[in-house]
Amino acid sequence: MTIKFFNDPERLWKLFTLMLDGAGVTLSIFFLTLVFSVPLGMLVAQGRMSRRRLVRTPLSFYIYIMRSTPLMLQIMFIYFLLPQVLPFRVDRFWAVIFAFVINYAAYFAEIFRSGIQSIPAGQYEAAKVLGYTGGQTFLHIILPQVVKRVLLPVANEVITLIKDTALASTVAVVDLMTVAKKQVSSSSSIEPYVVAIVLYLVLNGAAEQLCKLAERKMSYYR
Repeated sequence: MTIKFFNDPERLWKLFTLMLDGAGVTLSIFFLTLVFSVPLGMLVAQGRMSRRRLVRTPLSFYIYIMRSTPLMLQIMFIYFLLPQVLPFRVDRFWAVIFAFVINYAAYFAEIFRSGIQSIPAGQYEAAKVLGYTGGQTFLHIILPQVVKRVLLPVANEVITLIKDTALASTVAVVDLMTVAKKQVSSSSSIEPYVVAIVLYLVLNGAAEQLCKLAERKMSYYR
């Protein structure tokens, strides 16, 4: 490997600044995906458990498609398809966000569904006897227990999401991975990849610590 950055503080600082800009885009993809996919996943989970076949069947098929095809393929399909069916041009960044949201919502939906179905039916009956409405039962009794039960699998998906953001580079969104690729190509050195690895480790480490903090906050009755 040709050392072009690590023995030149000025060049290394410029590289690090560029990589931080890319990391900012990576974090934007990460946070926007969570903000939209978590509530969407909960809605899909509710629909997936519906007694109405017209609601349950299409959502089951949607989850099957999202979980059975690569996220990279979904990103490319959406990015190249949307301009063909919409009357306006979609920015590549928002096309990526859309792909990430519908993909992760499918995974979250199955996690939430398993959590909801793990709650004993007797709790619904007890809440009804106490005069709770269906909405009150879900918000005040069921949902807090579901959050506690699904926290670990959701945390795993959150950590995976940080790594998956690198797939945005497939449609040239200037995220951390895209910046690293460009710098490697222009410098003929793999040092930018080393910096990218360090930044991904930092981001994943921070996410893991936040997930552990949430887990400790929810570990009551222990």
